[in-house]
Amino acid sequence: MIRQTAFWTVAPGMGELRSETRAAAGLGERLVRTLMSGISRGTEAIVFAGRVPPSQYAAMRAPLMAGTFPFPVKYGYSAVGETDEGERVFVLHPHQDRFIAPVEMCIPVPAAVPTPRAVLAANMETALNIVWDAAPLAGERVMVVGAGVVGLLAAALLARIPAARVMVIDPIAGRAPIAHAFGCGFATPAEAPGEQELIVHASGTEAGLRLALGCAAPEARIVEASWFADQCPSLPLGEAFHARRLRLIASQVGSIAPAMRGRRTHAERLGGALDLLADPAFDALLEPATDFSALPQAMPRLLGGGLCHVVRYG
Repeated sequence: MIRQTAFWTVAPGMGELRSETRAAAGLGERLVRTLMSGISRGTEAIVFAGRVPPSQYAAMRAPLMAGTFPFPVKYGYSAVGETDEGERVFVLHPHQDRFIAPVEMCIPVPAAVPTPRAVLAANMETALNIVWDAAPLAGERVMVVGAGVVGLLAAALLARIPAARVMVIDPIAGRAPIAHAFGCGFATPAEAPGEQELIVHASGTEAGLRLALGCAAPEARIVEASWFADQCPSLPLGEAFHARRLRLIASQVGSIAPAMRGRRTHAERLGGALDLLADPAFDALLEPATDFSALPQAMPRLLGGGLCHVVRYG
């Protein structure tokens, strides 16, 4: 038997550490000692507040979560740890000091990717899937609305498209230097340019999606990368929406984008995301680490703002 300690959400805005025991690793499994995990603020804030709609309970289950929605639930999917063989791996696992996972879910972390940066892998995988869904063209005018972690990662990838002009929009002007470091322009919502041919919406707000619709050029593609959970945003789908023949495209990381479906497995997509994190520029998305032991007290604050919050173990 092994002993492990995990973070559980037990009520709206309340979490606790629980000690657990389970059988040792069996055939096809590996014991992983967690080094760091990352908090995916958008999704985890919804789970922490108990806002997962009942209709989405099955769809929202993380691969190795425990419990049931809304509470109590052990949730998360950005763990980096070390196996008994000394190999660093990324696993889609909740916040827990050590755990057992299927071998096929233990994705090796490249030597060029430091452990703190590796916790961005799940978010980078989401950004990569967004780019696949967006199908960007060389030379397009591109806008990313929302300079959170996923929005900035998607913007960084889109800026690598030849001759693309990528503009990041966010009310927090302090995010401008990060956008610039990724090769993107930056503007506040009041300064957002029009006639954008490809727009990724990642702000998670009704105002952000309205802005995306308002800035779209005729026949533009708007990729919706946010999840509104139990909210029902009101959108101006009258006005010029039809006359401009706009396309609203949903992107969700649970399924591989159609353009790559059948060509990449989930494990290959995640491995590709880890390879992309070899760029040191992505360290700008990491917040100072919080000790795992302090997570129950710190989680409400960590989910209240910022970029990628890192949890440190040991």
